[in-house]
Amino acid sequence: MDTQLLLDNLLQPPILFFMLGMVAVALRSDLEIPPTLAKLFSLYLLLSIGFKGGVKLAESGFEPVAAKAILAGLFMAALVPVYTFYLLKRRMDASNAAGIAATYGSVSAVTFLTAMAFLMRLDMPFGGYMVAVMALMESPAIIMGVMLARKYGGAENGPHVRKRVLARESLTNSSVFLLLGSMVIGLLSGSRGWEAMEPFAGNLFQGMLCFFLLDIGMMAARRIKDLRDGGLQFVVMATLLPLFNGLLGIALARALNMVPGDAVLFGILAGSASYIAVPAALRHAVPDANPGIYVSMALAITFPLNITLGIPFYAWLVGWWW
Repeated sequence: MDTQLLLDNLLQPPILFFMLGMVAVALRSDLEIPPTLAKLFSLYLLLSIGFKGGVKLAESGFEPVAAKAILAGLFMAALVPVYTFYLLKRRMDASNAAGIAATYGSVSAVTFLTAMAFLMRLDMPFGGYMVAVMALMESPAIIMGVMLARKYGGAENGPHVRKRVLARESLTNSSVFLLLGSMVIGLLSGSRGWEAMEPFAGNLFQGMLCFFLLDIGMMAARRIKDLRDGGLQFVVMATLLPLFNGLLGIALARALNMVPGDAVLFGILAGSASYIAVPAALRHAVPDANPGIYVSMALAITFPLNITLGIPFYAWLVGWWW
């Protein structure tokens, strides 16, 4: 692996601001991002990436390569929760196994955004339809996780929830809804819409991403202590599970002859973990699943590893393999 590639990623402002947030918590600084602003940064990033992806999709059109990538994403989002659940069910109760399975079957939009920025610095092209792949990979993992918890958890879980209701709640989750809606608007408005929105959706993007990752860094540092009670097993899971998923995603991308940029993004999607949509959905659907486990694994370990080491590693691997 090219050490310069890794160093370049670590020294980018968004990554450094993430680390600054972690240092702030470690040093007990009173630095804090107001919750309303943190929410605004999140909404801005989703709007910007969704809109830009829709514009790119309008430019490239609905070609077979886009349909192939979307179907591959749905397949991975349904497959990962299943084998993860059965792997973990031997070590813990069904609720927590389902919570971790749904978390690692779903995706992290921020990790995806960071990977996109990384590829743009390398001038490695990718398809706008990959935004649709990311958005559509949220719901299947949540639905599979809840279904497995219902099947094996018995009375320990909440009231029965129909599959149709779960699908609707997943798609209307604020993050997923804004991302999909912005993508549709970008698709309909095309290049003219981008010309009008570029000063807002384009030029401000890096600054907003830095603010958001500063807040995420502080949140991740606070979550690390939640894993102490679980012991080393959760740390190992949060490290090896996403790596295996990411390598599986890269292998699938290679089998489908995806272009290198799409393959890197597909690998990082397969290897990422959700810490926004999944907790929001499981809070009511699987109340016995402990968010202190699955959220902490995703946010305190998997997320930092992916944005610092995972992205340049997948880029190197794809460059070597392709």
